[in-house]
Amino acid sequence: MRLRQRLLSPSARPDTGTGPWLAAAHGAQGQPYDGAADQRVITRRLPLVTPFGKLIGHLYDAMFERHPYLRSLFPDSMEFQRVHLERALWYLIEHLDRPREVADFCARLGRDHRKLGVRPVHFEVFEQALAEALRRSAGAHWSEEMEQAWLRMLRFAVAAMVDGAAGALAEPPYWNGTVTAHELRAPDLAVLRVRPAEPFPYRAGQYTRIQTPLLPLTWRPYSIACAPGPDGELEFHVRRTAPGGVSDALVTRTRAGDSLRLGPAQGSMVLDGDPARDVLVVAGGTGWAPARALLEELSRRPLHRRTHLFVGARTLDGLYDTAALARLEKNCSWLRVVPVIGEESGAAESGSVADAVARRGDWSGHTAYVSGPPLMVTATVYGLTGLAQPPDRIHHDPVDGTLPPAARPSRAQAPVAITGG
Repeated sequence: MRLRQRLLSPSARPDTGTGPWLAAAHGAQGQPYDGAADQRVITRRLPLVTPFGKLIGHLYDAMFERHPYLRSLFPDSMEFQRVHLERALWYLIEHLDRPREVADFCARLGRDHRKLGVRPVHFEVFEQALAEALRRSAGAHWSEEMEQAWLRMLRFAVAAMVDGAAGALAEPPYWNGTVTAHELRAPDLAVLRVRPAEPFPYRAGQYTRIQTPLLPLTWRPYSIACAPGPDGELEFHVRRTAPGGVSDALVTRTRAGDSLRLGPAQGSMVLDGDPARDVLVVAGGTGWAPARALLEELSRRPLHRRTHLFVGARTLDGLYDTAALARLEKNCSWLRVVPVIGEESGAAESGSVADAVARRGDWSGHTAYVSGPPLMVTATVYGLTGLAQPPDRIHHDPVDGTLPPAARPSRAQAPVAITGG
């Protein structure tokens, strides 16, 4: 806990010269952190350091120049790490005026980062590298005010990450699992069953990050496609998105008996506690996985809420889990299923899923859950918001932060996508 003590120590840190950590974590003179003030400073000077690719390049250059040993803690390809960091930076900046949301998100991030072997000294090294990257990117336009706003934001996030990691000391940083079944549903899509060596706590609708021994140090997020059950097994639906990545390894080079590692369960797309409110579930592609878990959970509850499911695919073959879908529809009288099949005729609906949902009327009395490709999630969330659906009753998978800012769902977005590379 020495890092935590240093984060909250009012004394300056002479090794970096960046000032007191107390002011960053809890605000000057014990006042709450004024994230909105730092947000104004950062956004005003944001053109100096965006697009973030250059800033992030300078950051990793500075980190590895000063501490070459750190390179061995990262996978051979840094592309995913760079994209992931860019998403995190956008999230922090866009939500900084809501410090509680940032703190909650970073606490979860700190809990998850334990599996990567992150140590207290790494946070300090990261701060030094960020300060250097800001100077290199802004050049002659760099200012002390700009740098201090960025570093206060970082220290606030790190303090929450440390709290999150400390609060999860009773659970392992990751779980070992064994693949018990591997079924190809299409040349680029596999359904995996995995049995964790120890009980794996999660809720229906959540996701975890998976590491295969075929790609050490490389973790990718995948939704869990089943509600918690007595056998403890997990199911994942994995579509191959690119050659050489985790999805490629899981789909084409993984077999029953192979081992995997699972990070802690994450995500807030879980069922609410209101038994009276009807439910809208919208799923596209492998976004069917968390939707299926939610429907299984609903089927086990004593009070069944009326539920509409819109499930989308480009073609009929894209509905790869029709047996489970038919079983749910047959056994759940409260469930209405609306397939949306691209532009093909003969389906209940055609075109985009977002358009199909909008055509079916007013959903403002429902709690909505949306999962699937980022653009589909974005369009559906915007459409529901335009139909007067309260934003706090729209739950969705994290959306890919590489979407341009104007196309992102505001506030509810988290900086990582439930896809794999």
